[in-house]
Amino acid sequence: MISVEEALARLLAPLEKLPPEQISIVDGLGRVLAEDVTARRTQPPFAVSAMDGYAVRAEDLSAVPVELRIVAEVPAGAGFGGHVGPGEAARIFTGAPLPAGTDTIIIQEDTEREGDRVRVLEGAPRGRYVRREGLDFAEGEVLLKAGRRLTARDIGLLAAMNRPWLLVHRRPRIGILSTGDEIVMPGDPIGPHQIVSSNSLALAAFVAACGGIPVSVGNAPDDPEALRQIAAATSGVDLLVTTGGASVGQHDLVRDALAADGLELDFWQIAMRPGKPLIVGRYRGTPMIGLPGNPVSTLVCALLFLHPAVARLSGGAAPAETPPTARLGVALPKNDGRQDYLRSRLTNAADGMHEVFPFEVQDSSMMRLLALADCLVVRPPHAAALAAGATVPIVPFPSGVLPI
Repeated sequence: MISVEEALARLLAPLEKLPPEQISIVDGLGRVLAEDVTARRTQPPFAVSAMDGYAVRAEDLSAVPVELRIVAEVPAGAGFGGHVGPGEAARIFTGAPLPAGTDTIIIQEDTEREGDRVRVLEGAPRGRYVRREGLDFAEGEVLLKAGRRLTARDIGLLAAMNRPWLLVHRRPRIGILSTGDEIVMPGDPIGPHQIVSSNSLALAAFVAACGGIPVSVGNAPDDPEALRQIAAATSGVDLLVTTGGASVGQHDLVRDALAADGLELDFWQIAMRPGKPLIVGRYRGTPMIGLPGNPVSTLVCALLFLHPAVARLSGGAAPAETPPTARLGVALPKNDGRQDYLRSRLTNAADGMHEVFPFEVQDSSMMRLLALADCLVVRPPHAAALAAGATVPIVPFPSGVLPI
């Protein structure tokens, strides 16, 4: 068995980011930039008012109150072609360009208006409530770098940069193949010794949340020829993921069946729990990950291995090397020779620290506890027993898929 760290390094080493494609900005959410992006205009393109009020000359406010003559009204989206001179003011609204001659905004709450005259009650320095030209960014400035996964904030910035088209990496197509005579899809007739399949649906949702395109080809029975035929249908995907059939039982057929059909095995079995019987190799030239069949093992391995693989293919940045930590809320016994990933609840203690509580039962078939978990507590091989209060590394679960 090899370590988790070596397994991840060997999985990622041959993977390369997919080629770029051009898309509309409206389709950019969650995509990964394939180039640095520069602004096509200056923002704001001219000095504008940050408030509703009056555009004035600061030198006219040396002694207040002062009465000024209103010579123009300037809404957002319009301008004043004239010049505001001494003793004059222009009624202005938020976002409107500053008229020539003015340099300060007096908010309307600090004024009294009567007809075409306005009485200014409070003074203001030059530049008050004025958003200068280029306050946000300048034309030609690089604002977003290649490799960035775009959020809703980024889409807003790109729109302000006047970038209607984006060059992004192609989304990876991830083939998903489940195996086993014992599983049926939700809603299908269930035999007396069968269970409902969750892995393929969970993996498809996981791939989509990671920014990939799930390509589910169905479930293969425990028959080598049928398995090979269904696996061959995944031709054209960027990564093949199988679930089940990866262990050492008589009906665990994935390695041997696909080896007769072009599977080049890199490694099998990792010193971890859950997820020991994990396969990595290439099937007919396509990178392949063979996940265990227990549903918790499947998703824990997906988080640890499939997520960074999809990120690498998508052109995204590598995950942080240093995991976050939390304070242990209960004592833990010493660990054996496998790296353990304990499903756990994460809370905020009274002192503001993150405190973590591993579930008492860690069976790899219990999806309910995985759904209730907030993170995984990482226990290295041969880790010593820990008392409550010790600091432990954790792998947080994303709180959602809303990329704000």
